[in-house]
Amino acid sequence: MKSTVPIPDHRLKYCHREINLESYAFYKYGTLTKVAEEFHISQPTITRTMKRLEDVLGVTLFNRSANRIKFNEVGIHAAKMAEELLQSAEQYQSGVINFDRQLHTISAISCAPAPLWNLTPELSRKHPGQTISSKLIADLEQIERDFRLHKYDIAILPYPIDDEDFTNTSYIEEHLSINVPLDHALAEYSEVTSKQINGYNCLLSPEIGFWENFCKTKLPSSKFLVQKDDFSFQELIKESNLPCFSTNLAEEHFINLKNRINIPITDEDANVTFYLVQHNKK
Repeated sequence: MKSTVPIPDHRLKYCHREINLESYAFYKYGTLTKVAEEFHISQPTITRTMKRLEDVLGVTLFNRSANRIKFNEVGIHAAKMAEELLQSAEQYQSGVINFDRQLHTISAISCAPAPLWNLTPELSRKHPGQTISSKLIADLEQIERDFRLHKYDIAILPYPIDDEDFTNTSYIEEHLSINVPLDHALAEYSEVTSKQINGYNCLLSPEIGFWENFCKTKLPSSKFLVQKDDFSFQELIKESNLPCFSTNLAEEHFINLKNRINIPITDEDANVTFYLVQHNKK
């Protein structure tokens, strides 16, 4: 079906450009001097532009006096419409750019940081021409909701989604441990439960995704010292007697800590299999 929208001739194209810029600027700033400063052009040029607008439209937009030019009622209406046109033009431009970006971007949303450490470089190798973007969110329901709305190409969750529109792939396992100094009370154990840890204050790195919920629900009597800077966090681990959490996917951060040990946490929800969930192509 052919479009019924008429194609504007060159005069209207010119008119649209001028109204969208100069006339709205005049309405916004109120004086030719400020408009000239904004567009880095002379006042006489602005004055001629205003006159050409009236000639093209066939209406009078301004009330003129010896030393003053001012919008009349029609001019004010035209300027307000110009503002709407500018906003529409910006939406059009951002819409086209965002669509183009989507075609060249693979986006992933994850409930935990560690799976992204592996997935991001994997995607970059497999899709060298694509931009890889990722986001970490603790709320599992929000991840599902946003993924179902096609806001992301891949979701990383600690369970598969039972839906014929999605493909679930078992991706990677993460096993949570408590890392303690050798002289800590927990160091005598080869494995522990969250009940045994509950009550001990711990160092905690930020942005740990859904593991935040594990800390809040399983360790309600513990207090957490959150250190946002990674370097400072690593230094605190070295110098502090406080426990911190580790996983099998972050062992490299603890290799050189000879005065500490990792103790596996045996709770079922401290040992997770992550799934890559993807939309089925139609």
